[in-house]
Amino acid sequence: MKIIDLYIIKKFLGTFFFTLALIIAIAVVFDISEKVDDFIEHSLSIKTILLDYYIYFIPYFANLFAPLFIFIAVIFFTSKMANDTEIIAILNSGVSFYRFLVPYFVAATLLVLLSLTVNNFIMPPANRHRVEFEQAYVYKTLSFSGRNIHRQIHPGNYVYFESYNSERNIGYKFSLEQFKEGKLVYKLNADHINWDSTGNQWVINNWMSREINGIEEILRTGEKKDTVLNLYPKDFKRKVNLIETMNYFELNEFIEQEKMKGSDVINVYLVAKYSRISLPFATFILTLIGVSLSSRKVRGGLGINIGIGVGLSFSYIMFMQVANTFATSGNVPVMLAVWTPNILYGILSIWLIARAPK
Repeated sequence: MKIIDLYIIKKFLGTFFFTLALIIAIAVVFDISEKVDDFIEHSLSIKTILLDYYIYFIPYFANLFAPLFIFIAVIFFTSKMANDTEIIAILNSGVSFYRFLVPYFVAATLLVLLSLTVNNFIMPPANRHRVEFEQAYVYKTLSFSGRNIHRQIHPGNYVYFESYNSERNIGYKFSLEQFKEGKLVYKLNADHINWDSTGNQWVINNWMSREINGIEEILRTGEKKDTVLNLYPKDFKRKVNLIETMNYFELNEFIEQEKMKGSDVINVYLVAKYSRISLPFATFILTLIGVSLSSRKVRGGLGINIGIGVGLSFSYIMFMQVANTFATSGNVPVMLAVWTPNILYGILSIWLIARAPK
């Protein structure tokens, strides 16, 4: 690598981490102002708040918005190089514009690899502490109250609740169905089913069962019946942010389990899975856009380029949220929806690079 390559890489990484530190400081101030009442209510010490929460919140926030911070950093230091006529000097020395992009991509690749590793393997264990803290002191007790709940607890075994109350751990109008080779072989109906925490099992109340063997049926009834199901109260209380505590392999296993159970929020989990890959790769696209916008010296100086950069950042976030909404609603394939912002902004980056001064 040439001296100029190392110079640009140092500028890139240095500006990124400096920008990141400034924005994190602002984010922490706003977060404290939002949660200060909860901290006071639970009489938490400053040491507890810092070591049990913010030591995990800061890397979480930094990793979540890293591509956008990278974008702002690229625009900032590239605009400064253009205003100081450094880019003109580099291009006039015989370096092509595309060769000029090489150190940008080297630095972006380092940050993408770092983000992928942190996203999928380092942050999930750290997020466990953050999520546990938020559930204990910030958010209220997890609750669930739903209707017409269907779950597959084993291949061929299905349960149904007309309604479920997680505060009392009681499900009403419960049914259990077992199928073999596509035929119903067993069905149980009950007025309600409740969780016995001492025995770690379900208690079925006022039940009637049917065992079906061809044209023969055996009917049984009873007032109470203890049973073990591959279903637990925590499955109803599960919050989406708990998937943030799972590494890549744990998340894949969890999604397969939820697919088997017939979860109605499976698309939310898939969005989280694909976003762990698509968001880091946005770094390449945003770097290209940033360089193409800020490599030309303009009369307005840094202000105009930074303004355009911030505007594009917010437009990317907005478009990403819209795409995720379509994905979770099931109107668009999840992977396509998650990657659509990268695809469209990738096309924009190619067009901007083609029009950039060379």
